[in-house]
Amino acid sequence: MWTLAEWLGVRTSILFFLLLVLPWWSLQSYDAYLPAASETPSLFHTLKVAYGRGHDLRYIGAHFFLTAFMDVYIIVANPEYGLKILGTTFGGTWGILWKLQSPVFHLLIGIGFLRLKRWGLLVYLLYAVLGLVNATVNLAVLPPPHRIRITFLVLLVVFTAYILWRRKRFTV
Repeated sequence: MWTLAEWLGVRTSILFFLLLVLPWWSLQSYDAYLPAASETPSLFHTLKVAYGRGHDLRYIGAHFFLTAFMDVYIIVANPEYGLKILGTTFGGTWGILWKLQSPVFHLLIGIGFLRLKRWGLLVYLLYAVLGLVNATVNLAVLPPPHRIRITFLVLLVVFTAYILWRRKRFTV
């Protein structure tokens, strides 16, 4: 892991860890937890069991939950930063409230996904629509570069499609 950090940088290695290493390690730990299967043991069987029980959504929920605390840290560490909402920046109390919506949404989505509750799905969809509208307006109104906005829009659509595809795992 340290070699990866030297080669690609610390931020990239953290992303690599969160997206590839941690899920793989979690799957192996879950495999050790499951009773021995009658067929040949394999991680593919474990993956099917975890997927069937909605653990992929719980894993996503854990990421949202942790992101809420990272958001609060970023807000506290950079109080002068003005979040762009619909192409404009708000100051004062409104600016603080707009910045706080992100950790609140992330916390609610995280708890809802961890518990596989339908209200968590609804909060996520509300947040996704807000993010889609906001990023589209910012793309149209704000000056370039737009690499991050376009990447965010594409990933948001793909991620939301996956969540909608898995929506039946959420209970009341």
